[in-house]
Amino acid sequence: MMTVVNVVAYSFFAILIGLIFMGIGRKVAARIHLRYGPPFYQSIMDVIKLLSRKSITHNFVMDLGMIMALTGLIGTMLYIPIAGNIAFESNTDIVVIMYLMAIGHLGMAMAVSASGNPYATIGVSRALTMMLGYEVPFFTVMLGLIVFNHSSSVMVINLAQAGSIGDWNLWSMPIGFIAAEIALQAMMGEKPFDAMIAPAEIASGPMVELSGKYLGLGFLTKAVGVFVETALIVNFFMGGGTSVIAFVIKQLEVYLIAVIFDNIFPRYKIEQAVKFLWIFPMGLAVIQLILLTI
Repeated sequence: MMTVVNVVAYSFFAILIGLIFMGIGRKVAARIHLRYGPPFYQSIMDVIKLLSRKSITHNFVMDLGMIMALTGLIGTMLYIPIAGNIAFESNTDIVVIMYLMAIGHLGMAMAVSASGNPYATIGVSRALTMMLGYEVPFFTVMLGLIVFNHSSSVMVINLAQAGSIGDWNLWSMPIGFIAAEIALQAMMGEKPFDAMIAPAEIASGPMVELSGKYLGLGFLTKAVGVFVETALIVNFFMGGGTSVIAFVIKQLEVYLIAVIFDNIFPRYKIEQAVKFLWIFPMGLAVIQLILLTI
C-alpha cells in the first residue's frame, strides 16, 4: 500500500513541478521578447482544459504509445533521488535510468508515427536522429561520473557530494558539466536543437496530430521529462539538495538556463545539430574522461 501511495505522490509532485517550470519558462521567454507573458500557472490551466475536451485517435498503437511515453518517464522519475528521498530502490544504476528514459521517448515516437501524418513522421525521424546526437556525449559524461565515484549508483554519486558546495561534481568535473549541459539542451528539445518540432517547417512535428486529451497527455509527458532531466543534472553535478525546496530551486536554475539559451539562439538544421553534438560536447566529455583516468 505504501508503495502505491509513493508512486502516486511522487508522480503528482513531478507533474506539478514540471508544469510550473514550463509556465515560468513561458513567462521568462516573454520577458526576453519584451512581452508580459501568461501567468506561471498557465500550463496547469492548459492541461485541465485539454483533458476536458474530446480527442481524436487513429488506432490502438497511438493510444498505447501515449500511455507508454508518460509512464516510461514517470517510471524513470521513481528511481531518481529527490533531496535524498526515493520512491523505490536506493541503489539504482545510471544505466537503468537512461534505459527507462529511452522507453518514454520511444513511446511518444510510436504514438505519433501511428497517426500517419507525414509532418509527425518527419518530426519523429528528426527526434530519433537527435537522440543519437545527445545520448552519446551524455553517456560519455556518465561514464566519467562512474570512474570518478567508483560507482554507477545514482544515490552513491549523490551522497558523495553531500559535504558542502565544494564537494559538488560541478567543480571536480567542470568540463563534463559543460558537456552535460549542452547535451541537456538537446535532450529537452530547446533551441538550437529543436528541429524536431520546427513549427514553420513541419507544423510542430510530433505534436501536429495530438488534440484534446492526447495533447494534454503530451503536456504531462513534457512536464515529467523536464523534471527528470533537470533532476539528473542536480543529482550528478550539484549535490542534490538538503531539502525538497532546495532541490527544486536548483532544478529551476538548470531549467531557466536552458530557456534563456532557447530564446537567444537560432535553430540548427538536424544534420548541423548532430554534427555539433558529436564534435563539441562529445569532445569535452572525452577530454573530461581522459583527465579522470590519468
